[in-house]
Amino acid sequence: QMGLGHEQGFGAPCLKCKDKCEGFELHFWRKICRNCKCGQEEHDVLTSNEEDRKVGKLFEDTKYTTLIAKLKNDGIPMYKRNVMILTNPVPAKKNISINTVTYEWAPPVQNQTLARQYMQMLPKEKQPVAGSEGAQYRKKQLAKQLPAHDQDPSKCHELSPNEVKQMEQFVKKYKNEALGVGDVKLPGEVETRATEKNNVNNGDRGTSAAVGAMEDKSPDWKASQYSCYRCKLNMKEGDPAVYAERAGYDKLWHPACFVCCTCSELLVDMIYFWKNGNLYCGRHYCDSEKPRCAGCDELIFSNEYTQAEGQNWHLKHFCCFDCDCVLAGEIYVMVNDKPVCKPCYVKNHAATCQGCHNAIDPEVQRVTYNNFNWHAICFLCSCCSKCLIGQKFMPVEGMVFCSVECKKKMMS
Repeated sequence: QMGLGHEQGFGAPCLKCKDKCEGFELHFWRKICRNCKCGQEEHDVLTSNEEDRKVGKLFEDTKYTTLIAKLKNDGIPMYKRNVMILTNPVPAKKNISINTVTYEWAPPVQNQTLARQYMQMLPKEKQPVAGSEGAQYRKKQLAKQLPAHDQDPSKCHELSPNEVKQMEQFVKKYKNEALGVGDVKLPGEVETRATEKNNVNNGDRGTSAAVGAMEDKSPDWKASQYSCYRCKLNMKEGDPAVYAERAGYDKLWHPACFVCCTCSELLVDMIYFWKNGNLYCGRHYCDSEKPRCAGCDELIFSNEYTQAEGQNWHLKHFCCFDCDCVLAGEIYVMVNDKPVCKPCYVKNHAATCQGCHNAIDPEVQRVTYNNFNWHAICFLCSCCSKCLIGQKFMPVEGMVFCSVECKKKMMS
């Protein structure tokens, strides 16, 4: 099993490092590339087939099974994305050429005009048009917001049988209590639905009160009564809005405002998690429930874990980011929020002293000026070697002088 996971996406180019990375090679437990250290989502790793399996698995055993189809041969649930193809005739000089635009995902609504309007209300660079930066953005958010290792124990590294059980219960719970998919509707349509629903079931008192209030108002007030739950600005009645069943139909969002409350990114394919009056993406919902290991990016289901540098780590994953040696009880230095052991720091990251040209140990005193560094004991006049700590000095490129005389002597 180990081998298979590692073939996935092997050699895929890095979208961030371009030619500097030799191609994706999965680290044995971190979710990153061994060559360039960028994440899986920076590489074009997942094929849309694998992505559709992941989302299919997420919707399995939920009320959203209409969005999945079971494959005949292996019974694996596959996400049936609604792909929208628009054809616009473009008048050319002689003949009419057809310009087609394919959206890799569109809201699953019957009314195509509504889907089209929805798309146009998203920022241009986030519209998932095939081959565009918007399609790339959607793909990256799919990897980031819905990590396979947040819902599938088999995608996790070395869980104990007890941790597998805990994780399965956790996933079952969020599928029952938080997971949802947004609906795109015109505000006017929903109101009648809410009224009908209330006549049938008066359990949800909040909505019935709201609907009652709506009916009393004069018709001219109706146009401005819809305001977006996030930006609080008014909605136009003819514009599509996003509704979230778990939030209740008295709330609505502009398409571009249907975002995660933590990362503010558009909720990919309108897949949301609702908790305490907030919309979350899958990743940040899980973060609000469980600690996440800063080493392997998986949720932590064991009672024993380490907290260091404001982050959580599996005990065996608090390791040097460069050589993977375990850091418990060792000296380490944080480099770009990642812990690095002392030998790796000196070898790969340490500043070089302008005086003696050796690496500066992280624990010794140093002087830094204009991107130049010195050991404190090497911070001397480049001409007469007088110690300059606490003294006025004159910098000239990588050299420092105690006086105009010394500078002249050296420069002549």
